[in-house]
Amino acid sequence: MVKFLKDVNREMQKVSWPKGNELSKYTVIVLLTVLFVTLFFTVVDLGISQILEWL
Repeated sequence: MVKFLKDVNREMQKVSWPKGNELSKYTVIVLLTVLFVTLFFTVVDLGISQILEWL
């Protein structure tokens, strides 16, 4: 277990962490993508519901 944790620590030191401005930019991109997908599926769901009501 100790060897595993040492290996994890060694690998975590190799990770390239994003800077503050990169992190902000990526956060905005993710939030906009989630918003777009939510709106898309809401419109599709409403459209399918309307089609089923007409039938």
